[in-house]
Amino acid sequence: MTRMSRARVARRIAAGAAYGGGGVGLAGAAAVGLLVAEAQLARRRVSNGATPFVPNADGLYGAAYTVPGVPALRLTMLGDSTAAGQGVRRAGQTPGALLASGIAAIAERPVGLSTVAVPGARSDDLDRQVTRALADPSRVPDVCVIMIGANDVTHRIPATRSVRCLSQAVRRLRTAGAEVVVGTCPDLGTIEPVWQPLRWLARRASRQLAAAQTIGAVEQGARTVSLGDLLGPEFEANPRELFGPDNYHPSAEGYATAAMAVLPTVCAALGLWPAEEERPDASRREGFLPVARAAAEAASEAGTEVTAAAPTGPRGPWALLKRRRRRRMPEPQRTPVAE
Repeated sequence: MTRMSRARVARRIAAGAAYGGGGVGLAGAAAVGLLVAEAQLARRRVSNGATPFVPNADGLYGAAYTVPGVPALRLTMLGDSTAAGQGVRRAGQTPGALLASGIAAIAERPVGLSTVAVPGARSDDLDRQVTRALADPSRVPDVCVIMIGANDVTHRIPATRSVRCLSQAVRRLRTAGAEVVVGTCPDLGTIEPVWQPLRWLARRASRQLAAAQTIGAVEQGARTVSLGDLLGPEFEANPRELFGPDNYHPSAEGYATAAMAVLPTVCAALGLWPAEEERPDASRREGFLPVARAAAEAASEAGTEVTAAAPTGPRGPWALLKRRRRRRMPEPQRTPVAE
């Protein structure tokens, strides 16, 4: 599928989500016989090595930066097992801990991490997670990171429903005053237990959903980062290094790779980058595009950021596409007590 056609499909899915349509599926995923059998076999192979353990990474990071009278920044992780950090053994290896430590080092302020993400969650669980994240009106997160979509694909949830749930979650968080960064659906076509032709369908469905998620989230005021890298080219080239024991969830190195891709966008959302870094860099193929085209570009290239630029243009809303340089992650130092 070309990027232009992917842009059209993504726009159609996003429009269906916004206006109540419910029949748009992913990649024609009404797979028959062979595909259903392959999906069941792949799921059994993945679950054989899976562990339900998720480290509790909540707490205060960067306590050394504490200044009396200056509150800690608040980071909340929402989404599925990827956001929670399933697949690693230590709290400091989870994406939340890595992001909290990175933000603290760049902002030179402590960061309190709260995780409401749940392994196995699909987009329709975000409403409950947002309610938890906003339970205390006096402690609204400064920034929320949402990683969601893989389970929507594997459970064949209609894309319009997935995008609608994500858009509503973003709207609630933005209305409450939180910045929001969405890590879009990873590329499931690189999971080792998945064979052809299911692998091709998984990749196509993942990218379709990622592009549609980008449109829905950006139009509600979030920034997005393509997480194709999470289970994408680097994982395909180094599966033993970047996948965990179940060949599905990332290893510690895999989560670090993802966190390095997301951290610059989180810092940009918090206003921690110099103004000149927010301008498009033509040498890095950054620039302004209609949001659907920007979404399709991002879905094809992991680590690409999309953020709203103008509410209207010749072909609808426009967005800024950026390819930020990744930042190395500091070693997490946690005070395992809520701030």
